[in-house]
Amino acid sequence: MSSVNTGIEWTDKTWNPTTGCNKISPGCLHCYAEAITQRFPKNFPNGFDLTIHPDRLAQPKSWRTPSRIFVNSMSDLFHEDVPLDFICQVFSVIHSTPWHIYQILTKRPERMLELAHHLNFPDNLWLGVSVESQDYVKRIDYLRKMPAKVKFLSCEPLLGNLELDLAGIDWVIVGGESGQKYRPMELEWVKYIRDQCKESKAAFFFKQVGGRTPKAGGRLLDNQVWDEMPAIWTNHKEKWEKVPVGRNNKSTKKKKLIA
Repeated sequence: MSSVNTGIEWTDKTWNPTTGCNKISPGCLHCYAEAITQRFPKNFPNGFDLTIHPDRLAQPKSWRTPSRIFVNSMSDLFHEDVPLDFICQVFSVIHSTPWHIYQILTKRPERMLELAHHLNFPDNLWLGVSVESQDYVKRIDYLRKMPAKVKFLSCEPLLGNLELDLAGIDWVIVGGESGQKYRPMELEWVKYIRDQCKESKAAFFFKQVGGRTPKAGGRLLDNQVWDEMPAIWTNHKEKWEKVPVGRNNKSTKKKKLIA
């Protein structure tokens, strides 16, 4: 489970140079990543303890199809136990594979901002923070200060109504919780976020209503699927459809882009 194609609707692949984490806010209560480590213990001998995987760093270099890559779906790159040197190595891989888009999501924006001056931010890196309730909208203020080309929010699991300041935010993902002990989400909360996105011209992506399974409640909001992405994604696809890529960024036979 180091790198896989994924069912997450807003990305194409996951890349986990680290795995494991610890719970720091209410959105973590029913952590899907922790549940995966419990379900597949042979793949995660350290369980959900923070584990660094240097052997996985080069993996995206071998992926020839330009893709959106969710970094650390099983962890948090800015976890306090991930050394700065290793984060720098992850950023170096991102720099060296410009045909991909990398999506880094954190619940630790304080450390992200603290380390920012040590990091070289490439144009193909998108940064996001999780905002599950009004108590955590302060994370957005840290994100706004980051020199990322695209800044996004993940309001999943959405646990309440949100009043958002979306200045400088390009994209908002919203989703309800899933699992046996899921906390129900009100669609009115989602509609209010959508309307705030419209007003601020941020792209709006509705991932799921949630329920006992991820697909239990469907994805419709007002009888419509909302799959908006930042405009830069379309530009990226158009650029790299015209540029053959391969290992070490050397030209190879052209591959059709999968969006």
